[in-house]
Amino acid sequence: MRRTLIKNIGCLQTPTGSYSHKGSKQGANEKYMDACVAIEDSKISEITEDGKVPDGDFDEVIDAGGNLVTPGLVDGHTHLVFGGYRQHEIAMKLAGAGYLDILRAGGGILDTVRKTRDASEEELYEKSRAFLDEMLSFGVTSCEAKSGYGLDPENEIKMLNVIGQLDQKHVMDVAATFMGAHAIPPEYEGKGDEYIEMMCNELMPQVREQGLAEFCDIFCEDSVFNAAQSRRYLEKARELGFSLKIHADEIEAIGGSQLAGELGAVSAEHLIAIEEDGMDAMAEGGTTAMLLPATSFYLDKTYAPARTMIEKGIPVAIASDFNPGSCPSLNLQFAINLGSLKYRMTPEEVLTAVTINPACAIGRGDLAGTVEPGKQADLVIWDAPDFEMVCYRFGSNLAKHVIKKGVLVK
Repeated sequence: MRRTLIKNIGCLQTPTGSYSHKGSKQGANEKYMDACVAIEDSKISEITEDGKVPDGDFDEVIDAGGNLVTPGLVDGHTHLVFGGYRQHEIAMKLAGAGYLDILRAGGGILDTVRKTRDASEEELYEKSRAFLDEMLSFGVTSCEAKSGYGLDPENEIKMLNVIGQLDQKHVMDVAATFMGAHAIPPEYEGKGDEYIEMMCNELMPQVREQGLAEFCDIFCEDSVFNAAQSRRYLEKARELGFSLKIHADEIEAIGGSQLAGELGAVSAEHLIAIEEDGMDAMAEGGTTAMLLPATSFYLDKTYAPARTMIEKGIPVAIASDFNPGSCPSLNLQFAINLGSLKYRMTPEEVLTAVTINPACAIGRGDLAGTVEPGKQADLVIWDAPDFEMVCYRFGSNLAKHVIKKGVLVK
């Protein structure tokens, strides 16, 4: 058994428990001063404070230098695997084209679909592996990754195979989400109902049978999939045993958030345009709000009503939404800054939103998201005295050292 000690921690700040935190508990963090963390192999074995050092010998001692230590960050919403880039859309956006305008013109997601279909599995793996390395350098130790740029059986499975390989081969934990209903591909133009039926009757059962994804997601939005189509898709996913996610109320409130609450989706994503009845449904259904502030920033849109959601008892998570079109940034620290500045969330609430709440929303709450005995030893040593500094500083990477499953990886 390998024993590791992290000593000289100025402040160890963490949520506690293996459940989604909501309401007043959104900001409930424990803070241990002058602390140490003992690790046995990949698990946390002991936490001490007030200068006490755990007993016994250690194979490795890591000096935190009096800095802040938190759980490793969890990015609960990414579109990590894709072909090409879409930097050429900047000119279109500057000329006034909106997200749906670009999509209707055959660009946007459909442009990435063409490039993803053209890319080999090996090319997609190498590109995505480099993204994970970069995410890890920012303090992210677990993430979710969606398919949705294949939009046919062959290429959706290709994407999910890449996500599975990343989870197996990379040090980071990667949870897979099947999002075959991300857009209507050109070959099904004008036949959205037929496309949903193909997904439900052909591809979705195949994905489940092969164990390629834990979660199933759909883009419920104007000009994409309506609420009735989303219901058909998600009810079939639930029947097959998937946990449910839904892109809802990003641009128009067309019933996605209500559907999320009614069906007990584990999370609803975006929620920029959510209305009161949608929030009430999510609170009733126990659905986590997966908020994506860097997307609002990049698209120059309003920000989701995080404060109202917290007041209504909805667990709030913050994620990057890394993708080639609406958020070409995987820097979760920037999303932390925006969560503080634009969502008006306290540092404690923000920490919960990038650790235990997304961990629970991707099925990893029993392993990750907190620093407690028995949990996986995923931690960040920050170049900061407190989490207020992490929320305050933007544009700099403050993750000094990253520990994943008890191993110093940065």
